[in-house]
Amino acid sequence: MCGRYVVKNPVTKTSKLVKSAIQVEDTENYNAHPYQKLPVIKKYKNGNTLENLKWGLIPSWAKDKDFKALINARLETIDEKVSFKKLIKNSRCVAVADGFYEWKREEKEKTPHYFVRKDSNPIFFAGIYEEDQFCLITEEAKDNISEIHHRQPVIINQTDVNRYLNIELQGSAFLKECSKPNLIFHEVSKDVNKPSNNTTSLIQPILLD
Repeated sequence: MCGRYVVKNPVTKTSKLVKSAIQVEDTENYNAHPYQKLPVIKKYKNGNTLENLKWGLIPSWAKDKDFKALINARLETIDEKVSFKKLIKNSRCVAVADGFYEWKREEKEKTPHYFVRKDSNPIFFAGIYEEDQFCLITEEAKDNISEIHHRQPVIINQTDVNRYLNIELQGSAFLKECSKPNLIFHEVSKDVNKPSNNTTSLIQPILLD
């Protein structure tokens, strides 16, 4: 899964991908978490925009006031789930990031790790949205990531952002087939566990003995 990530200067990072940014500024968020409004790219007829949507999607059909917002959608079943199947066809978005956190569970301990692209380029998460809410798409963890967690967010290359946003293409099939970037990671402080902590120290490596 993906439950926290880092995004710095999103307007600058997406300048070649969007026509305009709507109420989004170049800020630094080292602990982006569910229920925050976060920058995502959406496609319109006159071009792409960068705008803030709330991370955590409550489907329009949900009547139960206690329905828990969905922050992730599994790629393997996204075409089948009533919450997601229409959105992957018609309402796709891409969240921009620098890196993301995953926790390794060992007995009763959960240790956070920070993941970035090996080539240091920005990360683009495949997502879906409804109204002013979005969630990220996840898939089975690849290669070395699986030693930390069995799931990971679906990350696409910048050159594939517009292809994914093109609803004439079959979204889930494209995500399963497109090339994915190589990732590296390191252990970080458990201070990231607290959403109110939001400093650059959160992404610094823990020096192991």
